[in-house]
Amino acid sequence: MANRPDRPRDSSPDRPLDPPPDRSLGRRQLLRASLGATALAGLAMAGAAPARAAAGADVRRTQELPPVPGMLGDRRANEVWYQLDEVALYHASPELIAAYKAVGQQVGGNIEGGMRGLWQQMSKSPDYPGNYRDFLAPVKEPLQVISDIQLGVFDSLYRPCDPQLVGAFASFGQGVLYDPRRESVHSPVHTMDSLPTVPPPGYHTWFAYMRAMMLLDIDRRRWTAFAPLMAYAWALQSVAKPSTQTPSSPLPRETVVRFAASWLPRGPRRLDADFQSYPYPRGIG
Repeated sequence: MANRPDRPRDSSPDRPLDPPPDRSLGRRQLLRASLGATALAGLAMAGAAPARAAAGADVRRTQELPPVPGMLGDRRANEVWYQLDEVALYHASPELIAAYKAVGQQVGGNIEGGMRGLWQQMSKSPDYPGNYRDFLAPVKEPLQVISDIQLGVFDSLYRPCDPQLVGAFASFGQGVLYDPRRESVHSPVHTMDSLPTVPPPGYHTWFAYMRAMMLLDIDRRRWTAFAPLMAYAWALQSVAKPSTQTPSSPLPRETVVRFAASWLPRGPRRLDADFQSYPYPRGIG
């Protein structure tokens, strides 16, 4: 797990995180963000996005990756999803397994469906987000372990705020990454897993964890930045409907860029509303 520098923390994690939509400043900020998201998506698809490091970042990153015969799609994007599965699923550390167990006990036994169901229930209450934060406060330390491990994987291959992360999430959502190293588990395409004919619930599960981390001030700024990337992948996957067995053809470039302009500027409050729609985003799928 990569060591990451301390980042400044906001003392009020429950404050509104999105600008009010009816203010002219908010509209101007949204327009700038949308234009920036469109540019980032175009650069990422072309493989030309420049990397930007956070000030003071001091993380050991993998610079060169050996070729993998038979691999399709961006090499680094394949690697980040492969390594995330390695450390979070196939070879989880005792520390991570203990963290999963603690969270599972808090949410009713199931670290996926339990967490997802808890967020879906509590987010509909007028007491949200405070009720969700307070309920999960007893497992803040286990959630910190999960956060450290997940962010450690991303930080080992990308700089924080790296525009190339847009391409990594876009490729994941479209199902265009084929990794022969996963053929043995019958899941060589890096995309959100699901049963045949069943839409994947994993995006809602991951969002539930991200929101818990934001509200408990666990790497809040990092997860606030990752949430729209993940939601962007959810929207793309809802259109592409990829298989975990066979790589998909990329969606039309204009679709990928249009979705980037729409989804990447979204903040937590807007995403809270978006993820009320299940299994697909409203108006998609």
